[in-house]
Amino acid sequence: MILAESLLLLHPKNHVMNAAIAFVQEQYNIKKEVPKFKAGDNVTVNYKILEGNKERIQGFKGDVIKRQGVGLTATFTVRKISDAVGVERTFPAFSPNIESIIVNKVGRVRRAKLYFQRDRSGKSARIKEKRQVS
Repeated sequence: MILAESLLLLHPKNHVMNAAIAFVQEQYNIKKEVPKFKAGDNVTVNYKILEGNKERIQGFKGDVIKRQGVGLTATFTVRKISDAVGVERTFPAFSPNIESIIVNKVGRVRRAKLYFQRDRSGKSARIKEKRQVS
């Protein structure tokens, strides 16, 4: 399939299309450096927010509930408790609106998706921190 597409693109009549496709691929291949984190980690996502013509950066600090997808379409969901109400937000991992991702704590969990956290509150909602081997 890929071979057929590449042969089609090499045809001389498709020269203009080749340039356009190459340009689009260059735009999408710019990957930002994202720190390694997984479900259970406590992270702060600094996200750009547009309000009218002003732009500001807002932090969203919470536990990563899940990571899903591969490559440029990868997303991760962060959950925090705000005024005794659980708030979840899903971020695209390579969004240009993400200023930075800071890993605060590395959690020790045994699952990849922590949906059970939605039903918990108080002490039972805590995630143990992974001990550093020194």
